[in-house]
Amino acid sequence: MTPKKDKNVYRVLDANFNRAKEGLRVCEDVCRFLFNKPGLTRKYKDIRHQLSENLAKIGAEDVIKARNIDGDVGKGSTKIEFKRTDCRDIFYANSQRVKESIRVLEEFSKLIDEKRAQNFKGLRYKIYALEKEIVQLKL
Repeated sequence: MTPKKDKNVYRVLDANFNRAKEGLRVCEDVCRFLFNKPGLTRKYKDIRHQLSENLAKIGAEDVIKARNIDGDVGKGSTKIEFKRTDCRDIFYANSQRVKESIRVLEEFSKLIDEKRAQNFKGLRYKIYALEKEIVQLKL
């Protein structure tokens, strides 16, 4: 089966797209409600939209059709996911989640659309820069 038709490749894309979007929303809300930074809030929102645009060009419908929630052996949570010490910890955990997920999107999209892989890489580097900017802020 070619990667463009491999349902498991699309399952990986689906899981990591959802994970990245969720993490981006958390980071966006930290910037919006805790730091009161409209410019940083906007940057996260823009990245979320760019992520969606890239997935649409790969085939969002194909990705969603490949979803297999009942067959997902890794959907359980770990204890560490329920431990957060403060709002910065929430931000940091979600920022890591976003970077890791976008890296997976980058790698697996290479099997389908090299241009999308490059776009995901660009988004990942935007997250690196945003993260650095935010960790320097005071709550």
